[in-house]
Amino acid sequence: MTHKIMAICDTEEGYAFRMAEYLLEKVKLPYTLHLFTAVEELEKFAGREEIEILLIAESAWRLLKEAYIREQVTQMFILQESDEAVQDDMRCISKYQSPEMVVQEMLNAIADGSGWKDCPEVTDVAAKMIGIYSPVKRCLQTSFALSLGQLLAKEHKTMYLNFEMYSGLGELLRREYQTDMLDVMYYFQSAREKLALRLPTIIQNAGGLDYIPPMQYSLGIKEVPGEQWLALCRDIAAIGEYEYMILDLDDGIDGLFDLLKSCQKIYTITREDPFAQAKLRQYELMLQQGELGEISEKTVKCRFPIFQELPDSLDMMTHGELAGYVKSIIKEDIYG
Repeated sequence: MTHKIMAICDTEEGYAFRMAEYLLEKVKLPYTLHLFTAVEELEKFAGREEIEILLIAESAWRLLKEAYIREQVTQMFILQESDEAVQDDMRCISKYQSPEMVVQEMLNAIADGSGWKDCPEVTDVAAKMIGIYSPVKRCLQTSFALSLGQLLAKEHKTMYLNFEMYSGLGELLRREYQTDMLDVMYYFQSAREKLALRLPTIIQNAGGLDYIPPMQYSLGIKEVPGEQWLALCRDIAAIGEYEYMILDLDDGIDGLFDLLKSCQKIYTITREDPFAQAKLRQYELMLQQGELGEISEKTVKCRFPIFQELPDSLDMMTHGELAGYVKSIIKEDIYG
């Protein structure tokens, strides 16, 4: 992926470094980032390089040789610091809000702009997709998926996607989300070429594992065909350059079996009680009758021991008895 240049310019060094730190550690945009705390240095740099995006404080912008710099910058955003009028054709963002809101406003403006045609390229990245699905409910499926994802994320870039109708993940993580998987699907359907600009501000992180907030309005999941979910998963993997994709799957999603067939490995959690065993046998019979034997061949059935204690927080799924069990799976099954 070819990375173009984004520049930040602000003579207030503390703010400039905080914004750069947020972009580098939290958002990870597909641009090479350059930071300037002196306008003269920005002007010298612009004389040598083309700048795709410039985020500049109002006080610094007023010192610029504007006609010159505009020739070198594709998109300029001013971090407004005062009530003084700024030129009508300039895009302004209030400086005095969280870095998250500043970046989200900037990327929304870029993605919505009719003149923006050169979005970051989506390349073909062969991420390993791991499916987690069981016809047996209340079997620690999501706990297993998060533990697996967080452990893999220690060594590999990993994305977790939850397709449950009612995940409850936001409440369990004590977080509120402005956007979720259905919003990502909407961006994918309406302007796929701009998804790379939308995605960085939507991705969250829990215990080192990247994830996209699960759907809050679960009825919308039934309106999306399976092949589009698969294409979206592949685009997310390519944009984020992920090595592993953990798919926490549910019966409510259309194209469940298309997603399972695309996984390199599938984990199905079972229990010993008669109800769980009956459900598992019916599921396996359905795979056999539906000529879905390849799903069975890639499936590893997991029957957990009795865990005395599980982590109190979903941010800490790399610790405890369950994590020890998952570590053995990673060592013997995924890496082996």
